Amino acid sequence: MKDKNTLKIYLKGIEFPVILQKKVFKNENNSEGVLYLITNDLKIDSDDMYEIYQKRWRIEEYHKSIKNNASLAKSPTKTVKSQSNHIFSSIIAYVKLEKMKIVSAINHFALKYKLLVKANQTAFKELQIIKKLYANA
Repeated sequence: MKDKNTLKIYLKGIEFPVILQKKVFKNENNSEGVLYLITNDLKIDSDDMYEIYQKRWRIEEYHKSIKNNASLAKSPTKTVKSQSNHIFSSIIAYVKLEKMKIVSAINHFALKYKLLVKANQTAFKELQIIKKLYANA
């Protein structure tokens, strides 16, 4: 292996060699992170291996965001049609979040939080108006 952080190893219980890559990186908070990647493709170089990981990680981010921010996992539906509609609506919500992310440079979780804060502020203002109406009545 050309890369000092890449090794060809044998794992217990696996009859063929694999490539193990150690990737050290800096997190957003400047802490150090370590990532271990493994593959049975002995011809792949470390840069290609990491690029494939990056693509797969974006899929994981998509699943996490569509479940948590577009409410895919919170479906109370029972019929196939309502389930299909819910999935479709969640995908549309994800696409809209993605568009907002591109325009605002803020991730989906932060966008959802900002929307919730704004909705709560608006609801609180409306409650204050109603409170004044009932206090004067």
